Amino acid sequence: MKLDLRPIYFIIGLLLMTLALGMLLPMFVDMAQDNPDWQVFMLSSGVTLFVGIALALAGRSREKMYFSIRQGFIMATFSWLVMTIFAALPFAFSELDMSYTDAFFEAMSGITTTGSTVISGLDYAPPGLLLWRALLQWLGGIGIIVMAVAILPMLHVGGMQLFKVEAFEASDKALPKAAQISAGISVIYLALTAIWAVALWFAGMTPFEAACHAMTTIATGGFSTSDGSVGHFDSGTIDGIITLGMIIGSLPFMLYLRTLRGNYQALIKDSQVQWFMVIIFLLIALATGFLWLQEGYDPIHSLRYGAFNVVSIITGTGYATTDYQVWGHFAWPIFFFIMFIGGCSGSTTCGIKIFRFQVLYAAAKTQIRRLLEPHGVFIPYYNRRPIPDEVMTSVLSFFFIFGVCFALLTMALGMMGLDYVTAITSAATALANVGPALGEVAGPSGNFQTFPDAAKWVMSFGMLLGRLELFTVLVLFMPTFWRG
Repeated sequence: MKLDLRPIYFIIGLLLMTLALGMLLPMFVDMAQDNPDWQVFMLSSGVTLFVGIALALAGRSREKMYFSIRQGFIMATFSWLVMTIFAALPFAFSELDMSYTDAFFEAMSGITTTGSTVISGLDYAPPGLLLWRALLQWLGGIGIIVMAVAILPMLHVGGMQLFKVEAFEASDKALPKAAQISAGISVIYLALTAIWAVALWFAGMTPFEAACHAMTTIATGGFSTSDGSVGHFDSGTIDGIITLGMIIGSLPFMLYLRTLRGNYQALIKDSQVQWFMVIIFLLIALATGFLWLQEGYDPIHSLRYGAFNVVSIITGTGYATTDYQVWGHFAWPIFFFIMFIGGCSGSTTCGIKIFRFQVLYAAAKTQIRRLLEPHGVFIPYYNRRPIPDEVMTSVLSFFFIFGVCFALLTMALGMMGLDYVTAITSAATALANVGPALGEVAGPSGNFQTFPDAAKWVMSFGMLLGRLELFTVLVLFMPTFWRG
């Protein structure tokens, strides 16, 4: 059966038109500051808008559009890839004089909400470019929420089908249609961003800094307006507001929608949220205790630094208030392993996601009980529902593919001349969309500017893989997929 690409052209065209309109905001900011980069944003917006309109017209059809599974995979991957290609234009032609490799890396890091950067001197960078970085992460954050709710469950990617019924079943849905669900979530996302912007403004940031950090906090992206990240402000109040915002961005937005629709226990009763909050609490307690008892911090600062940096890494935000690598041998293994965890499905976060660990735990627990009682009948459960065999297989496959991709990325970066610690943690931070790696080069006090161009392209591919749940991208490399 011939693959109809018209719906894909149409959707990507609409997304590019949205991206083009987004470029106008930093253009106006640069104009107000008399920064010549406003011309770069104007031209980039014009080119992006032209291509977007052309694609939308090429994909326009008078017939009602339907998406097949194959079309869904192509649309999911190519929409993020094409948007990154055009989102890189303002970086490539700005006064920072970045190569297209660096521009693409920065754009991919932004739109996948990874937060890795190749830019030094952010404190003196043009305001329009700083706003563009924040906007990319904000748009990427809402994009992945909509994908997790409307697209990935349909594609049966990595166990996401577990949430298909939860989102759209007639007896258990917050709103009747996918479009209404997406619109409702977008309103909540915008409202939370506005609330955090006002809170950060009152806490001492300028309105511009507050807007940028609010966008990258709720999106759990991690781009800051300063090389010193949030540590630049040296404010306990700001640290607390952003820590809470990162947690808010890590919870399922569908549950926020249900709460507003009258189901006030939706968040409290969800097992994924319960697991996430318990893990966060235990890790914060561990980090706080270590800083207080071993590193000599006072209790208040121990809690402040421990909570902020643990939440930042586990949610994949990537902000930093201090170089946690100097905390001693405790920090390196803890921060490396929590990179992979991530937040809840249907949130802006990255990583493996809490629900997959729950499914893995349920499978292991069931297997142990079967070993002890061979004649017993034991069924694994998730959120008080039996886990279908296809979900179990999908989740186990995800863990295997994640491990293989992580190993291959690490080896590829190692072959490009990176030392062991830098290679392994850079592969982890790209695949888990976290931001900073570990080590002297790309740790929380460094960046990826000195990496070879080939390594930046490999990491960009890793970011795309991690953001789209691996299978969505990898399936396109199967010859059988294109033979249909």
